[in-house]
Amino acid sequence: MIRVISANTPFPPLKEALSEPNGLLAAGGDLSPERLISAYRQGIFPWFNQGEAILWWSPDPRMVLFPQELKISRSLHKTLKKNHYHIQTDSAFMRVMQACAAPREKQTGTWIHPEMIAAYTTLHHLGIAHSVETWIDGELAGGLYGVAIGKVFFGESMFSRVPDASKIALVYLAKQLESWHYGLIDCQMKTAHLMSMGARAIPRAEFSESLNQLTTQPEQNRKWQFDFSYPQQAEQP
Repeated sequence: MIRVISANTPFPPLKEALSEPNGLLAAGGDLSPERLISAYRQGIFPWFNQGEAILWWSPDPRMVLFPQELKISRSLHKTLKKNHYHIQTDSAFMRVMQACAAPREKQTGTWIHPEMIAAYTTLHHLGIAHSVETWIDGELAGGLYGVAIGKVFFGESMFSRVPDASKIALVYLAKQLESWHYGLIDCQMKTAHLMSMGARAIPRAEFSESLNQLTTQPEQNRKWQFDFSYPQQAEQP
């Protein structure tokens, strides 16, 4: 049975999270900036349907991508070298969230509903939530968004309207975060898409230990500006 929390109730210990469904920890609370920041620092994130109670999760194992372990396939390398795209950061945060919320094949509904968009847009205005956008021919072709605390980027969702557009954004994110000495990118759940780019599952205890070290490092809390540009030659996997 999961713990029901109020706006002022702290989260229960992660060891109380259910194994089925994997990682369900608590219900209730709110989506205030203070609550969300506290959740991410502890390795907890919200995921719930519109009109239902807020559900908080901390799955075990946890899917992460260490920036230095990013894998770029030969086909993606060729796409990146075409230089037919333009990367921007934090220029269309709400549009990225709305695009991530759009219906997808074999999916009914979305957890990125107006309540979530409002909450993360507030974090964006505080310089905590960020978007990385792939633009092609002046159009938003793909991208991703998430939350940055200390030296951890907590990825939330990504989308593509053009093949590889979200992968391009992820490459630029990982390379830039590596140069900024970020320790990891939280991917939350296991997907073949992320595994193909180097993400892997680690035990929740190991993830929590990393957060204790990395989230206490200085915050940027500002609009992001990337200085990474993809080179003409890159290492092959």
